[in-house]
Amino acid sequence: MIKYVTKMTMVLILVTSLIAGTTLHVAADDGNGDDDAINEKFGVPIVVYGETLTPSQKDEVRKQLGVNDPENTKEYTVTGQDIVKYINGDPGSHMYSSAKITREDKGNGLNIKIVTPSNITEVTSEMYANALLTAGVEDATVEVASPVKVTGHSALTGIYKAYDVQGDKLDKERMELANDELDVATELAKKDGVSQEKVSELLTEIKKQISEQNPATKEDVERIVKEQLDKLDIQLSDKDRQMLTNLFEKMRDLNINFDNVKGQLNDIASKVKDKVGKLIDDEGFWQKVANFFSQLFQSLADFFKGLFN
Repeated sequence: MIKYVTKMTMVLILVTSLIAGTTLHVAADDGNGDDDAINEKFGVPIVVYGETLTPSQKDEVRKQLGVNDPENTKEYTVTGQDIVKYINGDPGSHMYSSAKITREDKGNGLNIKIVTPSNITEVTSEMYANALLTAGVEDATVEVASPVKVTGHSALTGIYKAYDVQGDKLDKERMELANDELDVATELAKKDGVSQEKVSELLTEIKKQISEQNPATKEDVERIVKEQLDKLDIQLSDKDRQMLTNLFEKMRDLNINFDNVKGQLNDIASKVKDKVGKLIDDEGFWQKVANFFSQLFQSLADFFKGLFN
């Protein structure tokens, strides 16, 4: 009997250790920043909260965004009227996703951090970066958070407001186009066989080619779109191809000069390729994990079989 209890105790310790080890690993990186230093050149960070947040949710978002001392930030709320003002959106929209914007020196590029990735379900950091470059936002650290699961679209409007209240007027047509770009990106990422990473890579590469080739006609834009779809082996319906072409034709009409942000486009492209590479590597990793647990459970089964025989 004592031998039986000892063996059972060892099993419980083993299983508990496995669970505890997994939990510790997941909790090790919560994404929260903890830098309270004030940038004397650009001033304190700006935090823009979604209007729909309850007071307790707002406090939760403060913690998520690392706002340890509200006195060291400027806080605003993005409202339905702001959605109308900046992107001609629906004033009745529910807005939970919030953003913290810290201005950086010229040349530092855009650094996007989604600190609650499980709650921002459709928009990736690279999608935000691409859209913000389209809107004219450069050289900033942007952190996005939500206390509940949302697509993440309203955070973009909050970022626009942050620049507006600081006196940095962004072009409204470019803001609306950036919002359209985010809609196209999230829509394409829902298609079979097209990942979020692939969509971000596609949009970035098309922008780079537009910057280099300076297309003069819609036909030139169509050619660039087709070339990048073929290069990345992305299959889209005629309707989705047209949606993509229309988006970049609008960019051509607005004469957006991506030459000025080539370095930031290259940075986005590099990050996307790293993610794609990690996903490919992860396939092998997760197979190893599956094999490990398969062997573990077989060992436990053999152990229990020997225990009761």
